[in-house]
Amino acid sequence: MSYPNTLIFVDLTSDDPAACAAFYADVFGWENDPRPYGVFHRMVPGGNALNPDGSESQIGNFHIGIHNAANTRPHPDADGVEPRFVAGMGRKPRLWILVSADDSVGRILADAEKRGAEILWRDHYWKEFNGLNHAFRDPWGNEIVLWRKGGENPEIPDHYTRE
Repeated sequence: MSYPNTLIFVDLTSDDPAACAAFYADVFGWENDPRPYGVFHRMVPGGNALNPDGSESQIGNFHIGIHNAANTRPHPDADGVEPRFVAGMGRKPRLWILVSADDSVGRILADAEKRGAEILWRDHYWKEFNGLNHAFRDPWGNEIVLWRKGGENPEIPDHYTRE
């Protein structure tokens, strides 16, 4: 294989894709692109990935989908198939969001919680990947990890847990 298989999209599951899309549009400022409304919503963060020097590259930022648990599309059966519910409390994929330098983790967590999210943890430093992280579970059970780069010589506040 001369070129790798690449990840092109990630979907979140919801029993109300329109409300879930509105949640992410409000919390992160992403564009809500219903395709069609209530069935599948594409969330578009806008902008491009950054080059090492901080300038924008030609690579657009990753989009996220929100599909309806009652009838996950696309599927060969137009009526969909079981299961028709959102994920429970067990382990599931998590979505990792790199927080912009001009935004605040505190603002994001407060906005998410105000809209029904549960805060899973705050203020943790993961040395292995040099990141400051925090997490919440949205009202549909999807888990989101917020990530801030630690930088070359990270200053980790004393109250942060560490690993």
